[in-house]
Amino acid sequence: MVRDPSAILIAFVLPITLLFLFAFAVSLDIRDVRLGVVLESDATEAQSLAAAFAATRYFAVTPARDRREIEPLLVTGKVHGMVVIPQDFDLRLLSADRGPIVQIITDASKPNTASFVGGYAEGVVNNWLEGRGTSSQTLFRLEPRYWFNPEIRSRRFLIPGAIAIVMTMIGTLLTAMVVAREWERGTMEAVMSTPASILEILLGKLTPYFGLGLLATLACALAGVLLFDVPLRGSWLALMALSCSFLMPALGQGLLISALARNQFVAAQIALISGFLPALLLSGFLFEIDSMPLAIRLLTHIVAARYFVASLQTVFLAGDVWSQFLPNMLAMLAIGALFFGIAALRTKKSLEP
Repeated sequence: MVRDPSAILIAFVLPITLLFLFAFAVSLDIRDVRLGVVLESDATEAQSLAAAFAATRYFAVTPARDRREIEPLLVTGKVHGMVVIPQDFDLRLLSADRGPIVQIITDASKPNTASFVGGYAEGVVNNWLEGRGTSSQTLFRLEPRYWFNPEIRSRRFLIPGAIAIVMTMIGTLLTAMVVAREWERGTMEAVMSTPASILEILLGKLTPYFGLGLLATLACALAGVLLFDVPLRGSWLALMALSCSFLMPALGQGLLISALARNQFVAAQIALISGFLPALLLSGFLFEIDSMPLAIRLLTHIVAARYFVASLQTVFLAGDVWSQFLPNMLAMLAIGALFFGIAALRTKKSLEP
């Protein structure tokens, strides 16, 4: 391993690099969303509301006096929505049967962004009304409290999930490429000629990369806590136990790939397609599993990253919830045992005349 710098690069440099890319390139937070504000009225109240939109940190406002100035920008995607403050805004504000006082139009070609823009714009209007003491009378007032992530910062649940995605690729690449390179060089055949059993050889090859994987996971977790301000409310012991369980299927998958494709380039391509893409799309990292079709939901049960993502988000944001951890750990170990079993059978068969 000391004489193989590529393994060190894969284990330590690549995961930190990918973690930075996920942290800064993927964000679900609403900040500086481009919004057009059409001020058709010259009333003081209308100007005050327009100023409220300009003052919020959520929107980067493009002011206009006519909606026809903003509509082309909305069509071309240069703004994600527009708020129209009508000419009779002051009259609507004083009307007993007020009805809508502004018009909010969003670009629904991006449904999530459209939903966010509509909700935040409505929130700006409601806060402005409350500040003037003209909000509608209610018998009670809702004060939402968000558990586990009270600041509603997407990075705090994206980083734990990103660690799982990164370690899926790293663990699979470590064994797939390194062992495939040994097949190319002929050193694996030399090892196979020794009295050691197939199981002993596989365990001997994977043990050092298991240690590297644990160190890489620890480095990613430290980066998440120290650099990205993600709280670790659980214990390091639980984090390491979950990581050990996850590395079994990750390394086992890489070993199986190297047994099937004894070429570094082919092994790397298969590792990316069979490891990275399912982990990214089917683990619940970006897309809710419950919203997927039934066939896809069933398929996610054989993706080890699904269990690791949920467990990491829990240990970072909620704490040690062993009632969730234990079933997830058993599922990951079962998937790992399946990969190891197939790899052992495939390797043994490939060496027979």
